[in-house]
Amino acid sequence: MKYLTAIAGILLGAVFVMASGMYFWGKMPPMEFPEGSPISHFMGAFGPTGYMTFVKVFELTGGILVMLPWTRYFGLLLLGPVLVNIVAFHVFITGGQGLIDWMLDIALACALFLLWTGRKKFGALLGGN
Repeated sequence: MKYLTAIAGILLGAVFVMASGMYFWGKMPPMEFPEGSPISHFMGAFGPTGYMTFVKVFELTGGILVMLPWTRYFGLLLLGPVLVNIVAFHVFITGGQGLIDWMLDIALACALFLLWTGRKKFGALLGGN
């Protein structure tokens, strides 16, 4: 189980470090959305305000922390809200498109696995033992 946890942490961290690294290095492919669509409105507010940079800093930090065994669960605390927002974007803004995407599926599977293996540590946050 120790090896599976390490592999899941490295995979999850690599997905977010790669995605945020591409953003910061300017290697993201240009995103084109239909004019007037909910996606274009959402991204129109998301990009120019600097909010995307804010989120990418959390992705990079959380990705690095999740790869390291001694900071894995703190990194998961940073990445959890980001993952929830990514899923919410796909459900509410795109109408479900993109939910079946290999990178999102890997990230969700690894995050849920790490959350399950660390449930006792997270239980202490909720008042459990």
